[in-house]
Amino acid sequence: MDECGNLDTQKFDRSVWLMKCPLVVSKSWQAHSSDPQPVAKVVVSVDPLQPDTSNSLQFSMELAATDSGNTPKNYSLNMFKDFVPLCIFSETNQGKVAMEGKVEHKFDMKPHNENIEEYGRLCRERTNKSMIKNRQIQVIDNDRGAYMRPMPGLVGLISSSSKDKKKATPVKGPDMKRTRRDRGELEDIMFKLFERQPNWALKQLVQETDQPAQFLKEILNELCVYNKRGTNQGTYELKPEYKKSVEDGDS
Repeated sequence: MDECGNLDTQKFDRSVWLMKCPLVVSKSWQAHSSDPQPVAKVVVSVDPLQPDTSNSLQFSMELAATDSGNTPKNYSLNMFKDFVPLCIFSETNQGKVAMEGKVEHKFDMKPHNENIEEYGRLCRERTNKSMIKNRQIQVIDNDRGAYMRPMPGLVGLISSSSKDKKKATPVKGPDMKRTRRDRGELEDIMFKLFERQPNWALKQLVQETDQPAQFLKEILNELCVYNKRGTNQGTYELKPEYKKSVEDGDS
């Protein structure tokens, strides 16, 4: 392997925290990524009354700066103990891949209860902004309507294409669900189809009966013989006993 294909594992034993944060916090950190000052501070509190040290730890985070007045600055960090072991990797523009560490703790970040109302207001504002459509109005100086007229030959093209769309018959896709008919009713339809022609392919019968292919196969296995070779290869035809009954019915 060349130099770019080697994996750098010098930091494989470094402990890393994985944290799921709100979108507003992520955007705020990206906006201040070039600042030399820290963007946030993690506060660890210990409850001395808890005998288990892992349960006595409580984590919270304070943001150093925010871009919006409604963005909360104080957040709770809910730690998860049971999660799939993860490792963090990085890749440079030259394609060099390095291992940055193993995930020791996984957190969910959410605003404190006293800030939840402000955060809810911020989410509503963001939703309302996303629903606003920016429409543009263009003023046309040519008042003779040249831009409003259809191009030569476009009228005939539109009318002909619309007629073709009306004539086109909807074709059901292979994944579309088909409703099963009554078994006796479907057998009568099958006999009439074999009166019309002696050999049918499964695909043809599906189109003629509008029935599920698997349901048709069950009935075909009882009524018909499948031709594996010969001139009628790949088609079904009635068994001799059913052919005789159909011929007697015609007579």
